[in-house]
Amino acid sequence: MRAQVFYGPGDLRFEEVPVPDPGPGEVVLRIEAALTCGTDVKTLRRGHPVMIPKVPTVFGHEFAGTVVAVGAGVADVRVGERAVAANSAPCGVCAHCERGQGNLCDDLLFVNGAYAEYIALPTRLVARNLVKVPTEVRAARLAFAEPVACCLRAMDRAEIQPGDSVAVFGHGPLGLLLGLLAQAAGARVVLAGKAGPRLERAARLGFAVCLDLTRTSDPVGVIRAAAGGGVRCAIDATGRPEVWEQAVAAADKGGSVIFFGGCAPGTSIMLDTRRIHYEELRLFGVFHHTPALIRRAVALLAEGALDPTSLITHEMDLEAVPEALALMGRGEALKVLINP
Repeated sequence: MRAQVFYGPGDLRFEEVPVPDPGPGEVVLRIEAALTCGTDVKTLRRGHPVMIPKVPTVFGHEFAGTVVAVGAGVADVRVGERAVAANSAPCGVCAHCERGQGNLCDDLLFVNGAYAEYIALPTRLVARNLVKVPTEVRAARLAFAEPVACCLRAMDRAEIQPGDSVAVFGHGPLGLLLGLLAQAAGARVVLAGKAGPRLERAARLGFAVCLDLTRTSDPVGVIRAAAGGGVRCAIDATGRPEVWEQAVAAADKGGSVIFFGGCAPGTSIMLDTRRIHYEELRLFGVFHHTPALIRRAVALLAEGALDPTSLITHEMDLEAVPEALALMGRGEALKVLINP
């Protein structure tokens, strides 16, 4: 089969590799649709020892497909069924898993291989994070399951109520997904970014306000004014420390701040401890997803309650994955649909 194989930072090769055979408990999917992700862009630049501990490996992690083979012992998955798989599977037995925090599992198994014609799913993933889907739903929509599940984690922490003002810092695909989910919860969404194709696309999604923060020397004041004087929930989707600080500064008394975008290792920020204490600000780090969140995401997508396919700005063939990731790296694309 054809596949994009990751050998290390800056080294992605389009190769012919064997079609995988399923081992005991495993399932092989024919990939119908794969999506690019900002994590793939960063991983191609500098590697990712957690998500990709061994190289070479087939690259990519957002996909949907059809079951073409099952291994011995697989009882509830059949050839011909369509399915979505997460990009990880928790162990289910560590202390974090027992508390329902599978995203913090001590032995979280990551799976890659979306940029190929077929993918073999390991036994643990089949058991915990493979979800069957209806035949009539477009694969491109279902492939959003993993990023939507991550965003649902943020929504659960935020506890957004109808009428709340929510400020989302960041106009990338995850920032826009967060905005769409907050909007679906009844919030008035203020989306903050910078001028360009991504902010133009954001302006067509129905948010209350879309702001170009490069035009002001007081981003916090501009956001608070656009939110009507107070931000009930501020969400960072940039992973930049100065924006983390802006998100805290923008939050109103009793408000929530969601640190969704991860900063570089070793990064520190300044916090006003008086505000956090006396104004009861709620600060949350948010990471990854759980099996329950994956199922909620698939249900939203399959039922049509959420259709983020408007975030797909380009559609390319498998051999064009490097070009697709380059477009994302330059901010010229949101999500690129890869057709195997």
